[in-house]
Amino acid sequence: MFIHMFSFRWKPGVTEQQKQRVFDEVGALKDHIPGILDSAVGFNTSPRGQGYEFGGVMKFNDRAAYEAYNADPVHQQLLTWLLPLIDPMELDFEL
Repeated sequence: MFIHMFSFRWKPGVTEQQKQRVFDEVGALKDHIPGILDSAVGFNTSPRGQGYEFGGVMKFNDRAAYEAYNADPVHQQLLTWLLPLIDPMELDFEL
């Protein structure tokens, strides 16, 4: 099992509508990209979030499935509009 975790800080000027789009489209990746076994996304409620306001987790069978997800055109298209909005942090590990 390979786990991919991520958190985002929003860059200045990101609107609530843009944040909702992130929630909707990142949450829908599992419906469009083969290899994602499970995923969950949400808005951070922790008082210890250090400015990270959005996060998620994805599960894959193995690192190869994760790498295929990373290269998938659907994911790459999402990154084109997402990356300018965020300061991301990622954590990946194998179980």
